Amino acid sequence: MLRTIRIILAALFLVGITLLFVGIGLDWWGWMAKLQFLPACLALNAAVIAGVLVLSLVLGRIYCSVICPLGVFQDLVIRIRRTVDRKHSFKWHREWKWLRYAVLAVFLIALIAGVQVIVALLAPYSAYGRMVRAIAEPVWGVALIVPAVTFVLITVLAWVSGREWCSSVCPVGTVLSLFSRFSLFRPVIDADKCISCRRCEKDCKASCIDIDTKKIDYSRCVDCFDCFGDCKVDALKYRFAYAKTSEAKSSGPDRGRRAFLAGSALLVGAAARAQVKKNDGGFAAIKDKVDPERSETLVPFGAGSVKDFYGSCTACGLCVSACPNHVLKVSTDPEHLMQPYMSYTDGYCRPECNECSKACPTGAIERLERGQKATISIGIARVDYDLCVAGRGVHCGNCARHCPSGAIRMVEDAAGHRIPVVNEEQCIGCGACEFLCPSRPLSAITVNGLSVHQSR
Repeated sequence: MLRTIRIILAALFLVGITLLFVGIGLDWWGWMAKLQFLPACLALNAAVIAGVLVLSLVLGRIYCSVICPLGVFQDLVIRIRRTVDRKHSFKWHREWKWLRYAVLAVFLIALIAGVQVIVALLAPYSAYGRMVRAIAEPVWGVALIVPAVTFVLITVLAWVSGREWCSSVCPVGTVLSLFSRFSLFRPVIDADKCISCRRCEKDCKASCIDIDTKKIDYSRCVDCFDCFGDCKVDALKYRFAYAKTSEAKSSGPDRGRRAFLAGSALLVGAAARAQVKKNDGGFAAIKDKVDPERSETLVPFGAGSVKDFYGSCTACGLCVSACPNHVLKVSTDPEHLMQPYMSYTDGYCRPECNECSKACPTGAIERLERGQKATISIGIARVDYDLCVAGRGVHCGNCARHCPSGAIRMVEDAAGHRIPVVNEEQCIGCGACEFLCPSRPLSAITVNGLSVHQSR
């Protein structure tokens, strides 16, 4: 029963989060992204952080088998392996503390020092997001190589060693293990009933069951409940770990089941939020535009500054999937590898759109209400009159007609040509002028980002 419930919940989370990364259902199940532990930590979402830690302290590492998409993906790989090779088995081994705590230390140092490449590579939610996006929208180059290597590494490791990534490498798993080793409800081996057949030990994908000592390493146990179905003598119970033996024997399984159901329902229910009708924006892509060289990188409205944005972003790619105008792209720049940047080659950042701020689970893009972007400037437009067709006597004015903030007006130059002039005080950097400029391959107007965004 417990295993069935866990599989159903895990399937719902995996499908929901996968759909988010291909741009479907942000307003329906976008809350699933908010439940991810590392993004919640970066966003200082105290409710989710406390919820996940309490869940781990009460029920163990159920988060890793239900909510984390990379963990559920590994379970799927393991299931396929067992279907292909029914004789495949795992083997108990001691906790590799030197590896898991060394990786955690490197991760924390990188997080504090702002080395986001390492953070992005080790963050489980971000890694899964890149894998999905690489399949859904493959882009040749580093943006495809990194998720491809991640996919192969995770798949091979799960195929051969089960949940070893979660047990020894994943920094989120290591943090949760500090709580799960003291979990109130947990699988327990009844030494009086156990016949040492080792079926549970061989089937344990976390390699955490030691039948010789009749003990389970709860720091690595991910509460998949597979072992319950393996035991033919009912020697495994999910019960309150600190109850007296007599109480545990009489009421342990029922209490454990109720606790699992209640804990899962509370966590999922508390995260649900009101649905907001999705704005369907965007224009048809104009071909053959190329990105200009900018004096400063453009980062989304709500980021606050370039430094704050890249310091909090884990390169999960969810904002890229959520952007209806295809403004956000995956960077191949070594400094911001796999993190998003803004490009106006395929669209512009519509002032009424707030999809990326709704999607971001880490707080790298703060939530903005519709229309609030009109009061913020992320960049300033500059006109290159050598490229501008108006300067050659062609009647254009496309940039002035479509500027949503009214920052561009057409004035007459010395030759009598009506050319665009930018009022920097009014420009918000949305990129409408750059995107809609007819000049090819470079637009005659380039929006240079502001290192610190300004309020208008």
